[in-house]
Amino acid sequence: MRIGELARVTGCTPRALRHYEEQGLIAATRAANGYREYDDVAVTRVRNIRHLLGAGLTLDDVQVFLPCLDGDVAAAPPSPGGMRVGRERLAVLDARIAAQLAVRDRLAAALRDAAATLASDDTTSPAL
Repeated sequence: MRIGELARVTGCTPRALRHYEEQGLIAATRAANGYREYDDVAVTRVRNIRHLLGAGLTLDDVQVFLPCLDGDVAAAPPSPGGMRVGRERLAVLDARIAAQLAVRDRLAAALRDAAATLASDDTTSPAL
């Protein structure tokens, strides 16, 4: 199948498919006219890639799963490598969430302080 059909079947964009190919996650042959042609296994592979990305992994993380991308990744038993990647990605996400919560708390405190200042002195112009 050509790239447009693979994109339609998997809900992916042709651009993303070309990127997956550049990353070595999927492979295509070239027709005489230069068009990319994918086999039916590419559908499963792309769906698995999308599943892993949807779970919060990156394309670099997905590389660890290359040996099992042609099967049912969601139903496969966990592997030590997959568990390691998942734990590492979770730690990164937890750190990002903590950083965003700290920013939110600082903004909330600044707004409380500004509101208190406004309430105590109606003659000053607000800083925000």
